[in-house]
Amino acid sequence: MSENRETCGRAGGMLSGMDMDFEACRRAFVTRDPRFDGRIFGAVRTTGIYCRPICPARTPKPQNMTFYPSAAAAQEAGYRPCLRCRPEASPDLGAWRGTSNTVSRALALIEGGAMDSGDVDALASRLGVGERQLRRLFRQHLGASPVSVAQTRRVLLAKQLIQETRLPMSEVALAAGFGSVRRFNETFQQLFGRPPGALRRSRAAEVSAAEGIVVRLPYKPPYDWDAMIAFLADRAIPGVERVEARRYVRTLAVDGEHGVVIVTPRNDDALQADIRFPRLKSLPAVIARVRRVFDLSADPVLIGAHLSQDPALAGLVAARPGLRAPGAWDGFELAVRAILGQQVSVSAARNLAAKLVATYGEPVDDPIAAGFGLTRVFPSADRLVGQPISLTLNMPRARGAAVEALARTVAEDPAIFTPRADLESAVAALKALPGVGEWTAQYIALRELREPDAFPQADVGLMRAMADAAGVRPTPDQLLARSQAWKPWRAYAAQHLWAADASVAAQPRPPIRKDRAHARRAA
Repeated sequence: MSENRETCGRAGGMLSGMDMDFEACRRAFVTRDPRFDGRIFGAVRTTGIYCRPICPARTPKPQNMTFYPSAAAAQEAGYRPCLRCRPEASPDLGAWRGTSNTVSRALALIEGGAMDSGDVDALASRLGVGERQLRRLFRQHLGASPVSVAQTRRVLLAKQLIQETRLPMSEVALAAGFGSVRRFNETFQQLFGRPPGALRRSRAAEVSAAEGIVVRLPYKPPYDWDAMIAFLADRAIPGVERVEARRYVRTLAVDGEHGVVIVTPRNDDALQADIRFPRLKSLPAVIARVRRVFDLSADPVLIGAHLSQDPALAGLVAARPGLRAPGAWDGFELAVRAILGQQVSVSAARNLAAKLVATYGEPVDDPIAAGFGLTRVFPSADRLVGQPISLTLNMPRARGAAVEALARTVAEDPAIFTPRADLESAVAALKALPGVGEWTAQYIALRELREPDAFPQADVGLMRAMADAAGVRPTPDQLLARSQAWKPWRAYAAQHLWAADASVAAQPRPPIRKDRAHARRAA
């Protein structure tokens, strides 16, 4: 029993500060409390299976249960996923991220494929920490090693593809990141005691990945789809993106391959992504981008409870409980759009981006994309190096030169838009880019690096939203001081303040003079 209490205690730190001893963990399973779905996993010694709190199976005897803070920890301990509650379908929550943003950044890199071609030492180097420190942090917050986390993600993605698609097993293995079909079969035989084909519920005819893969991507409710889709619609680039009330479509380039992603809301606390990509190995990276853009790892209940402690934000959170922080599809694209939008309206910036895409973007040959009027992908940094951008777009020479210089810098260091050791070092690295000032660096950190504490304190919209009853706005320094109470979720505080700033229709506006080389309203 002491082992159980210790394991659950490790989970307790991420559960909204509750004292999660063994009995508290078990109570979540007895009541099948959905608030803890994705936060704790219960393993049963007598069956060798681990489950979600909402599992419909009969709750085991207390002496047979052990609790873990992550699916990876349960699998590393030798337990296999339940076939009824399907742990791979649980929301991937980041509630504990306020405790360790280093782990959060590491998970983002792992989800993007950092462990597919590298080891823990390389991952730690990218984060600016030692390998032993990173392993220790993973043990402390997830109960598993980085390698186990990466392997568990791979196995659970494969299991999801087996049960939700009709892909041939060879394509499932490739799409989930397994090096060979043989390794794929061995892993499933060892973990589930049966070959992967035995887990497939439907015996319908198999289809190729070229015909499209549909995956369910769960989230923790509530989710404000209307606010998310409105944000993306305002910035949709013709020829690259198409936004409708219940559907978002765009072209995408990953590792030199082009494809199409269609995202729609479902009625079961999840989004649906229809992915058409010729390179199966790119599937995990594409899914990671969808999750990033639609901010599916956030726990709005936890974040809202923290922000609501400030009376100035309590009403805003209550009005929009499911508000998320929209991510970016690509850091270079986001930075370019920020520079193009300097001192122009959203629509003008969007038109400039459309002209840039029409001139330099590579064509996409896909009938589904063509049906939505999508013809190209956003140009890569390599394609913009040395191009007369200011002449092509009929824009000020300085801004065109800034875009070209940015492209040259990113072409030489494609990893410039990956997470760093901390927010401060990430912002410093971004500010070293041509045309990027403090506001733009914070904005890129918020949307591309997914830094939950990024906060552009000099933003006009934020200052206006925090004006007092007499209409007096705080200075940037005053707003920064006030925001300390919102840590580590200041990025979400910014979203609520922007949404409340009706005069700019929820569109962030940076200060022009202090950071001239970024979008005034169109980043």
